[in-house]
Amino acid sequence: MNAQQPPETKNPHPLPTGPGDFWDGQDLKRAIAAGSVWLARNAEAINALNVFPVPDGDTGTNMALTMQAAVKQVEDSPSHSAAEIAAGLSHGALMGARGNSGVILSQIWRGFADGLAGKERISACDFAEGLAAATATAYRAVLKPVEGTILTVIRETGEGASTAASKLNSYDYVLGETVKAAKASVARTPTLLDKLRDAGVVDAGGQGLYVLIDGIRRYAEGEDLEALVVEGATGPSAAADAAQVHVEHGEYGYCTNFLLVGQGWDFDEVRARIASLGDSAVIVGDDRIVKVHIHTETPGIVLNYATALGSLRQISIANMQDQHEEFLQGYAGGGGAVRAAAADTQPSGRDMDSAVAQSSVAVLPVASGAGLVKAFRSMGATAIIEGGQTMNPSTEQLLKLVESVPQNDVVLLPNNGNIVMAARQTQSLTKKRVVVILTETMPQGMAALVAFNYNASLEENTRAMQEAASQVETGEITRAVRDAKVDGVAVKAGDIIGLVNNNLVTTGTERDEVAWELLERMGAAKRELITIYWGGDLSEDDARTFRD
Repeated sequence: MNAQQPPETKNPHPLPTGPGDFWDGQDLKRAIAAGSVWLARNAEAINALNVFPVPDGDTGTNMALTMQAAVKQVEDSPSHSAAEIAAGLSHGALMGARGNSGVILSQIWRGFADGLAGKERISACDFAEGLAAATATAYRAVLKPVEGTILTVIRETGEGASTAASKLNSYDYVLGETVKAAKASVARTPTLLDKLRDAGVVDAGGQGLYVLIDGIRRYAEGEDLEALVVEGATGPSAAADAAQVHVEHGEYGYCTNFLLVGQGWDFDEVRARIASLGDSAVIVGDDRIVKVHIHTETPGIVLNYATALGSLRQISIANMQDQHEEFLQGYAGGGGAVRAAAADTQPSGRDMDSAVAQSSVAVLPVASGAGLVKAFRSMGATAIIEGGQTMNPSTEQLLKLVESVPQNDVVLLPNNGNIVMAARQTQSLTKKRVVVILTETMPQGMAALVAFNYNASLEENTRAMQEAASQVETGEITRAVRDAKVDGVAVKAGDIIGLVNNNLVTTGTERDEVAWELLERMGAAKRELITIYWGGDLSEDDARTFRD
């Protein structure tokens, strides 16, 4: 994944850097734009600073795209007010924030703008005060701040800038000392986080911040950014390409959903019987209420069995072949790497019953891959935005989806830990009531959606969906793209690795052996339900090996 780079990277108008010199809004805009270009040019090297030996959220790309959104917000502004330009940069970064690193970066610019409030022109001392103010805002944005990350780097960078400014109010001196402080802080991050030390890398977010500030410094001093390559990165020279995963769910048939209400049955027997009538079954409940999602060629048989036990509610039967064709048409028509298909934004009567279509609460999951998008649609999601591990939607894209649905109460399912912070930012940007369920994996998102009750309130659904998501353990099998040591597990490039809830627990050279070991680590023998999703070079027969 490569961030788009603005064409202008040279400095035809060196900025004032001597003692007593000031930057106005246009000076600040050019300096930040140059830093953004420098960051984008080195995004792949930052992406490679990955603790896990697999492609993940692409920190460098996320930060570069966040900065490009910030610069775009002010690129046509004629204002000479430094405060106005800083405020515009802050808003653009907020709306364009991608991934956790991008969200924290947007909060850094928010704090920077607050520190420059009311100032038409800024000295090097003012610039340093802006960086120092950014620290508190960035720390507040993270529920549980962790040292050895971008937070440490902005704090120590701000401290270095303030110390330098107290000695000499000169951009030349202050920017030079600020960059030194940032670089030294990044170099120390492995001493603060064991996972960085074990992986042999520095913190990627901190490195991105250092590169951004270094670009500002280089541009202010009149350097040609075209001819230079960033120094100081530790780790592989380039990030591996993100794996393209396509998930299949067998024959299309009918996606059947309903709520069974009654009493007097044995839940385990009911679940086993219904599950035997199809595949991709997700069945939860107890001896009084059972919620069913199942793919079957014969929904009538499923419903006949259920009606003999009690009364049915919220019945929804969707023809997945029709859904598949609609999805392909929407995909062929374009709409960007991250999009909400037009067919998704207004659920049709064919896709779900009137109770679902008229629900006062909208459920908006993030999903990656055609198969998972189809699965979430079949389970009654109001609308879907495509994104995931290496394709994080921005705050603005999530906000547009929230605003596109008619409901005033909205539940967001990020389904990836690197999307949670961007999703939470939408809450303060809309008049709608938005709840973000802490789903860090796709299976957690599916469990949350199964627990959704179309007739319940936002508060009731929030409790039920969060509880359902918290009960799900997620295991993943993939291939390492480089050597690494994570959580005491040594990995060689090319090895098969197994992760439980995003934690590396096992590795080996044989796929099936690693898969069985992973299931054992997850306590699969004691689990009530195991759902298997497959893609890439795996076939349905491969998946059935573990099901049967």
